[in-house]
Formats: sequence, C-alpha cells, structure tokens
Amino acid sequence: MGLFASHEVEPAEIRERFGHALIDGEEVLAAFRSLRDTAFLTNYRFVLVDVQGLTGSKVSFESVPYRSITRFAVESAGTFDVDSELRIWVSSALGPLTLKVSRNADPAAIHRLLAGLVLGQR
Repeated sequence: MGLFASHEVEPAEIRERFGHALIDGEEVLAAFRSLRDTAFLTNYRFVLVDVQGLTGSKVSFESVPYRSITRFAVESAGTFDVDSELRIWVSSALGPLTLKVSRNADPAAIHRLLAGLVLGQR
C-alpha cells in the first residue's frame, strides 16, 4: 500500500469516512492511513482502500475476509529500518498484501489482534 508508511488513526475517523462500506454490526478495531491510502481491520474483515488518480476521485476497496487469510507476518522496525511491516497472504493471491506501518505503532499489538481475528475464524 503506497510508498509511505501508514500511521495509526482512530476507528471513529474510519467510521466517519468509510461508514458507507461497513455492514450492520461491523466494528473498526484498528486502522492505518498513509498520505492517500487507508487500511483497517474490522471484526469481520481486513480492508484496503486505494485512492487512485491525480484527483483522488477513483477509490478501490479491497476486502479480505479473515477466513481467506492463510498466513500473516508482522515485522517490527529495527535500528536501521524506518518502519514496521505487515504482510498478509490470501488464499487466492500469489504474493502477500503488504502494509508499511509507522514505527510508532505497536507491532505486537497488531500481531495479537490479527491472530485473534484469523485464528478465531477457523
């Protein structure tokens, strides 16, 4: 998702901006935003919002139900690494979905949340 790292944003901001894409009973649990793109985890799915074009009027929503995630990795930022990285492999895709996350985010918390959501669906 983009070249720039995403920083954490409040779930309320996601509900305000993308509430039209949420279904009844769906709650935003964690969210990240880069300059233009957004990714968020709900109690039902992982969503990538890709803003395209110069004007940003074209927007693509990619929804991944947790049951489709075959594995995932959360890599913390190191001494020389600027950002953490989240990689998610989906059963129908060749490579992982990759999200660079600001080093200020807590990789262990992201890992625990994702583990609970993915493994809880099995």
